[in-house]
Amino acid sequence: MDKKVTVVGAGNVGATAAQRLAEKRLCDVVLVDIAEGLPQGKALDLAEAAPVEKHDANLIGTNSYEETADSDIVIITAGIPRKPGMSRDDLLKTNSDIIKDVVGNIAEKSPNSILIIVSNPLDAMCHVAYDASGFDKKRVMGMAGVLDSARFRTFIARELNVSVENTHAFVLGGHGDTMVPLPRFSTVAGIPITELLSKDRIDSMVDRTRKGGAEIVSLLKTGSAFYAPASAAVEMAESILMDRKKILPCAACLDGEYGINGLFIGVPVKLGRNGIEDIIEIKLTDEESADLQKSADAVRSLVDAMARLE
Repeated sequence: MDKKVTVVGAGNVGATAAQRLAEKRLCDVVLVDIAEGLPQGKALDLAEAAPVEKHDANLIGTNSYEETADSDIVIITAGIPRKPGMSRDDLLKTNSDIIKDVVGNIAEKSPNSILIIVSNPLDAMCHVAYDASGFDKKRVMGMAGVLDSARFRTFIARELNVSVENTHAFVLGGHGDTMVPLPRFSTVAGIPITELLSKDRIDSMVDRTRKGGAEIVSLLKTGSAFYAPASAAVEMAESILMDRKKILPCAACLDGEYGINGLFIGVPVKLGRNGIEDIIEIKLTDEESADLQKSADAVRSLVDAMARLE
């Protein structure tokens, strides 16, 4: 194929993203991980599924960055989850160091690539990747809003017993408890859900969306979500690779938009072959704007904490 995507991190999210990319026939895929044999084994397994899935994507697993050269997009899922006894600062420092190393290698081998960050804490890791890469801010973005909006859409579809294809939703802000689902911009076949559901039902779905990741962690016991996060990252990659110019909520570096400066925050953007081709500013109510500023403050606290650890 004439397009190439590298996925860094061969865990559940990374391997599933590689599978989605290949089976959508979007590109060749390089799967990178520091664990010897892991990316090679998963890439080979996926390659051996190709005759059944009927695609000709070339899948490579590797422990080095040589094979990643000249990638069009790099999806970064590397990092560790928070472990028992680990402080937030410990997690920030560990994952920050991992992202710096990954991005340093990527910037050397694929200086024209576009970065999609999936690693957590996501908004803070976008800052690390942006600083470490030296890339234009249009080529660095975080996957969060697509995932959070997909969760909101799922709950809307189930509540109203309609197709998920008829649902649309926007979730802005940081990826966490302070995210800002916007019910009045969330629709079913063009009809705002505020006209279809009671405030109590909407508030319940908003709360469930905010806690969507934690709900899955509590059910799995020994892991976190990976199917939906992988699908969300691949939807972003597809819009870029195919120059589809989809309007998707992504973590983008704002420069005055929504009254926020110098922070990666989830907002609607247009994604095309150049990365973030436009940031869409929608008029928010005073309450929505205050919620977004609160979310931005939470992201800034993470970025400030990271700076203190340097």
